[in-house]
Amino acid sequence: MEDMSGPHVIRGSVSLPEAELMWRFSRSGGPGGQHVNTSDSQVELRFDLAATEALPEVWKQRALERLAGRLVDGVLTVRSSEHRSQWRNRETAAVRMASLLAEATAPPPKPRRPTRVPRGINERRLQQKKQRGQTKRGRSGRDWN
Repeated sequence: MEDMSGPHVIRGSVSLPEAELMWRFSRSGGPGGQHVNTSDSQVELRFDLAATEALPEVWKQRALERLAGRLVDGVLTVRSSEHRSQWRNRETAAVRMASLLAEATAPPPKPRRPTRVPRGINERRLQQKKQRGQTKRGRSGRDWN
């Protein structure tokens, strides 16, 4: 297996361990002419998320929860067949896998602290409503006789 463009970093110093990635290649549909029938350009990349030691335990639990719908027996699978060359499909699959894991292991957002509307703003709004009502009331044609 030739080395691709270096390790695919998930976040910080954590990257996808090449030894734990399982690759499978098959014939892919789509563009490619006659060559497509003879080359295995579709790539399927599998990563055993449940058994990996490469991720910190907290990240692993977070990813297992968030990706539960995509996992089959704790294994995350990504497929790529957009490109005609197997090498580019491998690149795409690895990048997609890394970004999926980066998103799934991200810390939860800070909870929003509710704030109160300042009294001045509320009073100003009510004052403007009152003013607008006065203007409209002044438009009625009662007094124009």
